[in-house]
Amino acid sequence: MAELFTAEFQWLWTIILALALFFPVRSLIWSLAVRRAIKKEGGITGEQRINLKKRAAMTSILLCFVFSFFYTASLFSN
Repeated sequence: MAELFTAEFQWLWTIILALALFFPVRSLIWSLAVRRAIKKEGGITGEQRINLKKRAAMTSILLCFVFSFFYTASLFSN
């Protein structure tokens, strides 16, 4: 079990951390985008909500992966 916490498994921990952060970050980005669109346009349609959710998903994938990579790199550095 202790061998899982070595630098050899850094990519595994990067992916696990990115997946753990993905859903809360996506919902946070999506809710902020929806609120901004409602404030700007006065209201949004269901299609616009879906497009905003897709954009929030792509942004959160990139953000979570980059953060988790650098976090695990600093965690496993000597």
